[in-house]
Amino acid sequence: MKNIFLLFIIIQLFFSNSISANELKFESSPYLQAHKNDPVNWYPWGRGVQEALKEDKPIFLSIGYSTCHWCHVMQRESFKNEALAKLLNKSFISIKVDREEMPQIDALYQELYLKVKGRRGGWPLTLFLTPKREVFYIGSYIPLHKESYAEGLETLVPKLAKDFYTHKLPTLKKKPRELFESAKREKINAKILAKDLKESYDEIYSGFGVSKKFPEASKLSLMMDLAALNHDKELENFTYEMLDMMALRGLYDQVEGGFFRYSTDAAWEIPHFEKMLYTQAELIPPYVRAYLKTKKELYKNVVEETVAMLDKHYKKNNLYYSASNADTHEKEGAYFTFTKEEIGQTKFEFYPNFKEQMHINIEDEKRPSFFNDAREKLLKVRETKEYPFIDTKINTAWNALMVEALYSASVINEKYAKMADKTLQALTDLMFDKGALYHQTLLGLAPTQKGLLEDYSFFISALIAGYEVDYDAKKLDFAEYLLQKSKEKFYKKGIWYLSDDGLKIKAGLLDKYYISPLSKMMQNIIKFASLKGKLSYEKFFLESMQVLQSHLEEKKSEVPALAEAYLMQKLQIMTIKSSTKNLIKNRELIESVNYPFVLRKKELYSDYLVCSLRKCYLKTPNLKKILVTLP
Repeated sequence: MKNIFLLFIIIQLFFSNSISANELKFESSPYLQAHKNDPVNWYPWGRGVQEALKEDKPIFLSIGYSTCHWCHVMQRESFKNEALAKLLNKSFISIKVDREEMPQIDALYQELYLKVKGRRGGWPLTLFLTPKREVFYIGSYIPLHKESYAEGLETLVPKLAKDFYTHKLPTLKKKPRELFESAKREKINAKILAKDLKESYDEIYSGFGVSKKFPEASKLSLMMDLAALNHDKELENFTYEMLDMMALRGLYDQVEGGFFRYSTDAAWEIPHFEKMLYTQAELIPPYVRAYLKTKKELYKNVVEETVAMLDKHYKKNNLYYSASNADTHEKEGAYFTFTKEEIGQTKFEFYPNFKEQMHINIEDEKRPSFFNDAREKLLKVRETKEYPFIDTKINTAWNALMVEALYSASVINEKYAKMADKTLQALTDLMFDKGALYHQTLLGLAPTQKGLLEDYSFFISALIAGYEVDYDAKKLDFAEYLLQKSKEKFYKKGIWYLSDDGLKIKAGLLDKYYISPLSKMMQNIIKFASLKGKLSYEKFFLESMQVLQSHLEEKKSEVPALAEAYLMQKLQIMTIKSSTKNLIKNRELIESVNYPFVLRKKELYSDYLVCSLRKCYLKTPNLKKILVTLP
C-alpha cells in the first residue's frame, strides 16, 4: 500500500511538472530548457511563428543565449513574474530563440536594430512583431518597471498590445535607406585601411572602443597584416600593445587562463565574466603569430594556458562545449574574483575593484616574479568554489574555429596538431552525415539542425589550416567538396545567405563578436584559387565581391575580415611549394616571414618554388632565396 501511495505521488509530480512547463520542454537547447518553467507560455521559433499566424496574434520575441548575464537578469525580473506573464500570454505569442542555435535569426534582427537605433544591439534582444513577422518595436534589455533609460515591460506590453489590436502601430521599415548610398567612397588599399584603423584605435588603453571593449580578433589580425604590408612601425607597436593589455589586464583569467568575452571598461580591467569558445579560438592564432615574431614568453604562455583551460573545463570526447556563464548561483563573477582573505595568501596587493572583491589585473608590463606561486595558491582557492554553468552544446562552427586554432598553435608544440586531428575527426563523425554538415547538438543526441553558412565556412578554413600542417590531400579535397556544397546551399544570384531554410537572411559582415562567416568564406575562396591554381575560384571571388565592394568602401576597417580577403586577392597570395619534408622542417621559418599572405603546398620535387596565382618566380634548393623574393 505504501509503494502504491509513493507511485501515486510520483505520477502526480510528473504530470504537475509537465503541465507547468511551456512548449520549450521539448527543446534540446540548454538555454531554451532553462526557460521551460517560466510562467510565460514560450514557444520555440518554428512552432511559435505558426501559432501566431493560426491565432492571428502578435509575437513577443526574445533572443538570448545560456551564458548571457543580462538575459538571466531579464528572466528573473520579468519572465518569472506572474503578472507580466499573464499580460504576455493573453495578447502575444511569446517566442524564445537561442542565438547560438539560430544565429541567422539573430543576425537578421541585429541588423535591423543597428539600422533603426544607429548603434549595435547585443543580448538580450527584444522585439514585438505582427503575425507576419513585421517588427513594430525593437529593444535590447528592457526592465520590468520603468527606469530613466527605458519604459518598463509592465506598461509597454499592454500598450503595444492595444496598438496592435487597434491597428495604431507603425511597423519598422525592413530596408531603411543605406547611409553609404550617398557617402563619398574612395578606392580601398592598405594605406587607407591602416589610416582608418589608426583613427579608431585607443592609444591610451589600446584596442578599439571608448567604453567597453571586445577583443575584435578580426580587426587585430588586419592590423597585424597592415603593419607588415606597410612596414608600419606605429601600427606594429599598436598590435603588441593590444596583445599585452589583453593578456595582462582583467580580460584574461590570470589564474586559469583564457579570455573573457569583453571588458566593461575602456582599460580592460573588469570583464563580463562569461567565457566563449569562439573567443579563445580566435585569439590563439594572433598570439601564436606574435610569438613567432618576437619570441616573447607571455604570448606563448597565453596560448598554452588557454588551451589547457579549455581542456580542463570545456572538452569531452575530443569536442568542445560552447561557453560558460558569468554567474555562479546568480552572483556575477563569484568564481573568478577573490576576497581580501583569499588574496592575502599571495603577494598581490588587495584592492576591491568588483563588488568589494578583487579581480586580478596586472598593471605592470609583465607578470610579477611571484606570479606562478600566487597562481598556485589561488588555484587552490578556486577548487573550493563551484564552476559557473557550462553550455554543453557542441557547435560545429565554433569547434571548427578551435580546430584551426590548434593547428595554428602546433608550430609552438606538435601535440596541438594531434589534438586538432582528434577534434576534427570527432566533429566530422558527429556533424557530417549523408554529404552534409549539421549545426549543433548535445553529446549523446544525433544532430537534426542543418548546417549554416558559418559551419561550412569555418570547417573549410580549419581543413585548409590542417592541410598546411601535415599536407594530407584528403583534407584539401574535403574542404573543396564543402566549398562546392556551400555554393549550392547558400549562394543565390550573387548573394550569400546565412542558411538554406527558406528564410532568405542575407549574410552580413560583422566581425565584432566573431568573424563574419561570409568574410571567412571569401578568404577560403581566394585561398583555394592559389592552392589549386584555378582562375575559376578567383572569378567566383570577384563575382561575390561585386556585391560587397560598396560595403567595404564605406566601412573600411570596420569589416576587417572582408578587407583582409580583398587584400589577399589584390596583392596576391604567394604559395611556397616543395616536398612535405621540406615544408614541415621549415614551417616556423616560413610562418615568420613579414609578408602576411603566404600559403604552403606540397609537391614531389625537393626544390622550393614560389608562385602567385598567375605566375611563378623562382625555383631553387635555397629556401632563403625564395623568402627574399616575397613582397
